[in-house]
Amino acid sequence: MSFGHSRRQFLQGSTALAVTAFLPGSRAWATASPVPAGGIPIPPLDGELLQSGEILNDAASDLGRIISHQPFAVLLPGSVDDIQTMVGFARDQGINIAGMSKAGDSHSTFGQAQVEAGIVIDMSTLNQIHEINDDHAYADAGVRWLQLLEETTPLGKTPPTLSDYLDLSIGGSLSVGGIGGQSFRHGLMVDNVLELEVVTGLGELVTCSPTEQPGLFDVVRAGLGQFAVIVRARVRLIDVPSQARTYTALYSDLSAMMSDQEMLLQDGRFDYVQGQAVADEETGSGWLYLIETVKYFEAGEPPDDSMLLSGLGFIPGTEAVVDHSFFEFANRLAPIIELLIQLGFWQLPHPWFDMFVPGPEAPSFIQNVLDEETLDTMGPGSVILIYPFLKSSVSAPFMAL
Repeated sequence: MSFGHSRRQFLQGSTALAVTAFLPGSRAWATASPVPAGGIPIPPLDGELLQSGEILNDAASDLGRIISHQPFAVLLPGSVDDIQTMVGFARDQGINIAGMSKAGDSHSTFGQAQVEAGIVIDMSTLNQIHEINDDHAYADAGVRWLQLLEETTPLGKTPPTLSDYLDLSIGGSLSVGGIGGQSFRHGLMVDNVLELEVVTGLGELVTCSPTEQPGLFDVVRAGLGQFAVIVRARVRLIDVPSQARTYTALYSDLSAMMSDQEMLLQDGRFDYVQGQAVADEETGSGWLYLIETVKYFEAGEPPDDSMLLSGLGFIPGTEAVVDHSFFEFANRLAPIIELLIQLGFWQLPHPWFDMFVPGPEAPSFIQNVLDEETLDTMGPGSVILIYPFLKSSVSAPFMAL
């Protein structure tokens, strides 16, 4: 089974220059042929090692638009062998190297995937789904979750936990953690990996899992790429109904909303639980608190709304119910992101950060922060998301709390 596309089609006819050698004396790259005197030839590659203003600028950018560190060169790997080769080459020459989901489209917000004066591996060219079985999928690290879900949903399958934004790479998400509204039940994305193939700092290709090289497996998951580059992953799949019913409602009190979230985590009546702080549009100041919950179901077998909403303390009359197919629900942010791009908001700086706060202290901490902020101080397109989850659902060592 093979799905994917090549970024080289985009680069054909561009001004990107193929690197032919490294010049250790000047710590520079050569694009001329033959190799200049004293230059160390780049090993043969299935893909390309490129250097041009356009691609280097892309690799020096991310969603945050705050930090910009330009690399020396960008590797578009044509195979896993290319990553092994260039990691080994970089090690021998003392050059920093790291993976990025896609040059110019990294979802990092503070330069975490950038490599100043080093080599960026653009993982988007490794984007093949190799296998989809009843309980797992085996895919390259550059595959986007959206791409995987397009193939698994018609089969009635899904990864247990999905991020709200699906246009993220599998390798990138597994390098940081991956949280979603299903995490209270299934843990983070890194808790749902069965096996990883990684390239270590020695340039070795290693398979790791809970039973094979478990120590490496534990530090690579949510390891921020510090220990190895994830090149392929075997991720868990579970059955999922074809439909999703979303329930939203407003609260005037943050503690009340979060108390209801905790109750829902314990009784498990919903498949997805999340919250948001939203501006109070009626007063023009202050905040309201939106609870968002989802129940999956099969067509013709709708859930019992009254039962699912019973015992919740939201403001009467603010509740809303919307049905979508499961795929439409999972990919619900796509039209919103497209609108933000059209309005120019996506290109603005995104000083985004995630914080884990102990449950008992969370309401007061969040409220204190919100008391000092308004939508004007936060900027257009800002969102404040509140994900409740149980510590017991998270087992990956680098994410366990």
